[in-house]
Amino acid sequence: MFVRVSDRRKPTTLGDIGLNSASNPIVNLLEFTYRKGTEIFGEKEPAEHVYQVKRGAVRSYKLLSDGRRQIGAFHLMGDIFGLESGERHRFTAEAVVETTVRMIKRESLRVVAESDAVVARNLLSMTTSNLEHAENHMLLLGRKTALERVAAFIAEMDERTGASTMSLPMNRRDIADYLGLTLETVSRAVSRLHHEGVLAFVGNTQREMIVLDRQKLRSFDTPI
Repeated sequence: MFVRVSDRRKPTTLGDIGLNSASNPIVNLLEFTYRKGTEIFGEKEPAEHVYQVKRGAVRSYKLLSDGRRQIGAFHLMGDIFGLESGERHRFTAEAVVETTVRMIKRESLRVVAESDAVVARNLLSMTTSNLEHAENHMLLLGRKTALERVAAFIAEMDERTGASTMSLPMNRRDIADYLGLTLETVSRAVSRLHHEGVLAFVGNTQREMIVLDRQKLRSFDTPI
């Protein structure tokens, strides 16, 4: 499954992966690098680890009964994912591009959280945030037009990357499967935002873009 082990066991603190704690205990991390399109974990596999993106990007998805793919979330650099409420993963996670992830045993986090209230609150906050994202995504799929969905996605990526020029790791097919649209519909919506003066592209791939007018972009994303 993995391609290269960067550092098989790397002692570090929870603070180094963005988890505040009162005791800041030393924990062991694994680092794996995955090629583009490689599965990190599969749906219904035991949820034995929690993951953080160190470099690259990850998509979480389900395959529907008719063969279609529904992407539930994109995880970018610094994001923690795979934190399940149950004992098994609900989605499959896959590297969007060549990606390095850190892994920590779920049991290790549980043991620390039992004696460290700050860690426990952090884990609860992340679980709540994941639930909120899932609810917002459900509303986006059910209540917004195609243009509103694409505008909402670009606004989300703009906010998450925080860069003047966004370099999107995912392709149009990924975006379509995240928004529940066809590839052609996504392309038309992006082209409209470009013609309206909201977006500008850098290079020929159209994965690098600049948001020229954030206020106008928000106006296309009608609140639910």
